[in-house]
Amino acid sequence: MDILASLWAGFSVAALPINLALIIGGCFAGTLIGALPGLGPVNGVAILIPLTFAFGLDATSSMILLSAVYYGCMYGGRISAIMLNIPGDEPAIMTTLDGYPMAKKGQAADALAISGVASFIGATLATVGLTLFAPMLAKAAIYFGPADYFALYVMAFATIGGITGSDPRKTLLAALLGLMLGTVGLDPSTGVARYTFGSFHLYDGFDAIVALVGLFAISEILFFLEGKAQSSGLVPPGRVFPRLSRVKEGLGASLRGSVIGFIAGILPGAGASLGAVMSYSAEKRISDKGSFGQGDPRGVAAPEAGNNAASGGALIPMLTLGVPGSGTTAVMLAMLISLNIQPGPLLFQRSPDLVWGLVAALYLANVVLLVLNLPLIGMFTRVLGLPVWGLMPLVVAISYLGVYAITHAAFDLLVMVGFGILGFVLRKLDFSLVPVVLGLLLGMDMENNLRRALSISGGDFTILVQSPIALTIYVLTGGFLVLSLYLSRRDRSRTLD
Repeated sequence: MDILASLWAGFSVAALPINLALIIGGCFAGTLIGALPGLGPVNGVAILIPLTFAFGLDATSSMILLSAVYYGCMYGGRISAIMLNIPGDEPAIMTTLDGYPMAKKGQAADALAISGVASFIGATLATVGLTLFAPMLAKAAIYFGPADYFALYVMAFATIGGITGSDPRKTLLAALLGLMLGTVGLDPSTGVARYTFGSFHLYDGFDAIVALVGLFAISEILFFLEGKAQSSGLVPPGRVFPRLSRVKEGLGASLRGSVIGFIAGILPGAGASLGAVMSYSAEKRISDKGSFGQGDPRGVAAPEAGNNAASGGALIPMLTLGVPGSGTTAVMLAMLISLNIQPGPLLFQRSPDLVWGLVAALYLANVVLLVLNLPLIGMFTRVLGLPVWGLMPLVVAISYLGVYAITHAAFDLLVMVGFGILGFVLRKLDFSLVPVVLGLLLGMDMENNLRRALSISGGDFTILVQSPIALTIYVLTGGFLVLSLYLSRRDRSRTLD
């Protein structure tokens, strides 16, 4: 009952006219920012922080605005992923696998509706979890040590082979290439430069956003320059309004993906990318009948629910432990500290209006985003009807402007083009780009956790299998691999029959 009373008080805060205006404005701005390739929620939140000071907003209103932008960006990232095969941010990579094939079949409206509803389900269930289980789940996350996180990343990479591509060898090679690219930069322990060829520009390694835009956007442009596009447009526009029957197909996947994504989100540092990967992988194991990767609605619903649920879950360690659960919550944590508010176990007692006002605002933001996104599906779908000569220069301009706005370095524009050429070559050789990006995204965190674990044990590798949590994860990973082998053999025998 205390929770319900606190939540009711939070709604009285979120329902103030100024906060309602901030929720609506933040959701709209976040959706636009998320749809632009390369920006993503981290940059979207960071860009709008100066506005909170310029308008003289208090801590509660500032966090409501930034959280609305955060949720809006997670919704918006799916738009360019489905329409153009260009993820708006890292978690939306998984949405391209089935979202873009649906768009190519003239089912863009269905894909957008499925992803919108899945995002709503994932974000709403995560907010419910934040309301009910924040203290308990935050305490559970404390027990995850470096060895346990390493095991979690092993699970992510072990299941990559079942995510994309029909050739496991090519998928593994692509993931290893991504891991190799992730080692470029300064060694996290010794500070020694690795594979930088004397260029200080590479001391920080490759920016994931730069690589993402290059691999997907620039390589897509190179394919069009090669003459693979039809003169009438990118893909057939198809229906303008979604079909309810298609949306219903993704409901089960949305619920399952929400649970998996939420669990991934509450683990500090795991982030929405891991939530999307694990949600898609699990759904593929459960539901795939050879249709995943070819435009299956469940392949759109699962990662969208997973990444939105992970985003909501990432707020739990930030608020209750003062530990950011993702890059975006790290920016929000810095914002709170700059306002002399220290997140942690006592935050719920010291600043109840802020905490419960924020939680209530998240419920309202999810409703606003659903109402905002569904009526715009027709407008998004009409983008596919634009002629290539008008659309492709726009994609190029957005790619260059987005990357330069983030890094302010001309060198990164060259890196983006380099990744674009690499992506073009890999796609010509029938390699999936998703494992490359996942290796680049997760590789550094995997290496850091391995180094921390070995540092604790004095170089004894047995520490990686001593924790009950790590052992459980390894057993689950082995179960996934055995199940995958069994299902592939069963499908092969059916094909032969």
